[in-house]
Amino acid sequence: MSARNRRLPRHRAWPLTSTDISECLGVYAARVTDLHFLTGQDSGTIRLGVAWTAPRPRTYGRGVHPDSVGFQVDVHPVDATERAATRAVLRAQALPRLHEWIARAVAADETWRLTDHRHYWRVADGHLTHGDEA
Repeated sequence: MSARNRRLPRHRAWPLTSTDISECLGVYAARVTDLHFLTGQDSGTIRLGVAWTAPRPRTYGRGVHPDSVGFQVDVHPVDATERAATRAVLRAQALPRLHEWIARAVAADETWRLTDHRHYWRVADGHLTHGDEA
């Protein structure tokens, strides 16, 4: 993203691009309903997140809006000085796992699909950790 279109302070940067995510997901990229590049100052060590939003009625009419169902991917900002190292770890380790997570979710049974799910990848000291969170 060009500097003039940024919504981040100069000392912050996103470690991944939308192209990185599209290339990683391949055919599953079309299943991502929202791709967010977050602008918050501190997400701790979270660098990448994915969420499945289940088809649950969200209105009094009990209707389900189709745009509210699907996968959302969040890219969290990092210090600009950490961008290159974080990018390398995410591209090598987290993006293939993101692809696997979405592939498993697409093939999951109805019980799984009727429940919201979140998964986060964290990078601390150059090491990737991940896990599901509520």
